[in-house]
Amino acid sequence: MTPLYSRYILATFFRLFGLAIGAFAGLYLLVEFFERIDDFIEYHASVTLCVAYFLNKTPLIITQVAPLACLMAVFMTLGGFTRSGELVAMHAGGISLAKIAAPMLRMGLLFSLIILAANEVIVPPSIQRARHILTTEVRGGPAVHYKQDKIWLRHNRSILNIRQIEPVQQTLKGITLLSFDKNFRIQQRFDAGSAVYSGGRWYCQDAVTRRFDTTSGNLLTEQRLAEKIEDLPVVPEDFKVPGSKRNEDLPISEFHRLGKKLKREGYNPTRFQVDMHARIAAPFGCLMMTFLGIPFAIRKGRGASMALGIAISVAIGALYFILNATLLAFGYSGTFPPIIAAWSANILFLLFGTWLFLHSEG
Repeated sequence: MTPLYSRYILATFFRLFGLAIGAFAGLYLLVEFFERIDDFIEYHASVTLCVAYFLNKTPLIITQVAPLACLMAVFMTLGGFTRSGELVAMHAGGISLAKIAAPMLRMGLLFSLIILAANEVIVPPSIQRARHILTTEVRGGPAVHYKQDKIWLRHNRSILNIRQIEPVQQTLKGITLLSFDKNFRIQQRFDAGSAVYSGGRWYCQDAVTRRFDTTSGNLLTEQRLAEKIEDLPVVPEDFKVPGSKRNEDLPISEFHRLGKKLKREGYNPTRFQVDMHARIAAPFGCLMMTFLGIPFAIRKGRGASMALGIAISVAIGALYFILNATLLAFGYSGTFPPIIAAWSANILFLLFGTWLFLHSEG
């Protein structure tokens, strides 16, 4: 049976976590609203589309702010116990700091596992819907469909297939563009090994253009060029998930499969490998932040006001996210192995938290 003090600690922690995650998610949504309001106004988007977009962004936002909410909940829980003298009473009753921390650490682990599962089954489809709403239904752009490792796009009487996309480098690889007449008979097929977007135009390498007779389907002409400017019906922004830089629209299992397939075919799989490990490591930020917040809250003692707790939580969270982003950048560049780049921030903060925890216990 769970001790009474554990249930009391959990109830307080969970209540404050709910308030914190609601506040952070609300602030995040407010910033997102002001970033997207120009699009909604310019394209005369309906209220229904606006609401649908933000609802589909909410799962991603919750998973991103959850570690910071855990840190603040721990700080406010133990800070409140310290100010009220309850922490002293628990120590006087023979309850060690480890026993006080255990319920919150279990909750941090539970949140980490929930977010890990959400990143696999909830976040990817919701982000895909958010992207579709913004790029297709609001802006009127082409609809992009992902099927396994290939990207399919239909625009007017053309179908575009892309094997690999690198939005940051504005590069496409393995391109096939099929053009049809009004009776959906093929007129032209364009293939290219790769394409780079520059100055509003696509510069395609190893390009092959084939024209067909729409009646018989026979090949009429074939042209091969080392480089050709082609009017592809997409721009790099069409493949960028709004507010996302790490392929949140792909499940973790897909990262692993794509990385192996790209490596086998001779492409560079580093970005997918880093993103896969980052997707696994990020949820455990909840556990790590919970652990780190315990000694911080204890060391501040009775002087830890709510304002100070919020300030410290935000500062630590900002430092964590900056460090994590920097390490991931080293991973993308190939300086660090993907697994090291993804997990180093968690490990460094965990070591720092352990040092603080041991000194607090002492």
